[in-house]
Amino acid sequence: MLDWKEYRGELLGRIGEIAKIVPETIKGYQTLSTAGQKTNHLDAKQRELIALAVAVTVRCDGCIAVHTTEAQKVGATKEEIAEALGVAISVNAGAALVYSARVMDAADAVANRVSNMNRLPHQQDK
Repeated sequence: MLDWKEYRGELLGRIGEIAKIVPETIKGYQTLSTAGQKTNHLDAKQRELIALAVAVTVRCDGCIAVHTTEAQKVGATKEEIAEALGVAISVNAGAALVYSARVMDAADAVANRVSNMNRLPHQQDK
């Protein structure tokens, strides 16, 4: 497993380097990142729990490092984090199930196409 504190520090350092080269890109990211805070429809803890679930879904170690720290800063408990992760697990399993149905649909379409191609010319008119 990672040393998450060390990794977070290294990551933020590298992002700082990027900010020096393309500051407007980082400013744009920061605008997106803080936009939800301005509406206050969700509180900070809810936003961080959602961020952790999304971090798992998009497989972003940097997001995990940053948002785990932030979630704990705003009072998220280990149990709340685990529940949010349960949602991510469920949604990802659901997405796999949906895409499995798409594979079955594709398999049927390919099988029908192959079957039609293998028919004798006089059978294809029927």
